[in-house]
Amino acid sequence: MFARLLFLFITIPLIELYLFMKIGARIGLPATLIIIVLTGFIGAALTRYQGLRTLAKFQKATADGRMPHQEVLDGLMILVAGAVLLTPGFLTDIFGFALLVPAVRTTVRKFLARYVKNHVRIVSTDLNQTNPTPTNPSRFPPEHPREEKVVDAKVIDSTPTKN
Repeated sequence: MFARLLFLFITIPLIELYLFMKIGARIGLPATLIIIVLTGFIGAALTRYQGLRTLAKFQKATADGRMPHQEVLDGLMILVAGAVLLTPGFLTDIFGFALLVPAVRTTVRKFLARYVKNHVRIVSTDLNQTNPTPTNPSRFPPEHPREEKVVDAKVIDSTPTKN
């Protein structure tokens, strides 16, 4: 993982420098600088707009009582898009503007879902449940059996006390 990150942090700036030199030689330094500043402003405005829309979708999903996982992933991708759009460079701008396109985000989200499904294993147990039900064998994975303790108890007084 470290080698991949090191490769990215070295190659992307080198590609950006190469693109700056090629494009700057072709259209001139002032036009190149104007493009860089404009993409920063346009990217920030689009990121803000889409971020607010995604926040509204997140709030609607939670109000409807459903898990807002798509909205959270969209929000993260919009955050990454905004960060790379504020970074000067043509390659990062292409990547950032692409992440601001909803269809691209949907494709990336599906890819991330497949990646997580194939590479991440999530195991959960309900600590409030005392007896696992045989109808739900996946509740307790076989490699982590749960020990059951039986407690004999008697209710003496069931009336609630006032504080």
